[in-house]
Amino acid sequence: MIIVTTEYVFGKETEMLGLVKGSTIQTVNAFKDIGAAFKTLVGGELVKYNEMIAKARKIATDRMVAEAEQLGADAIVCTRYGTSSIMQGAAEIMVYGTAVKFR
Repeated sequence: MIIVTTEYVFGKETEMLGLVKGSTIQTVNAFKDIGAAFKTLVGGELVKYNEMIAKARKIATDRMVAEAEQLGADAIVCTRYGTSSIMQGAAEIMVYGTAVKFR
């Protein structure tokens, strides 16, 4: 599956199939959350949060791709990611785009 943020795939004519999306809500465990709180006192990268967000992006992307495959898509164009905080230590990742078929 080709996934791009542009409105088209270079060199390909496409037929629009429709909106596809994927989302997930992820959290780190309480001990890692407490560790991250202490890390804010000294500064630096919050590695466990980075890992959580990377995992969430992959899950959301996989769900979007599965939706596109059900439509028979060859690619997803205009792909966008969004995130929101649900509660302390939990975030939602949403990804969406337009499924297209090559002509």
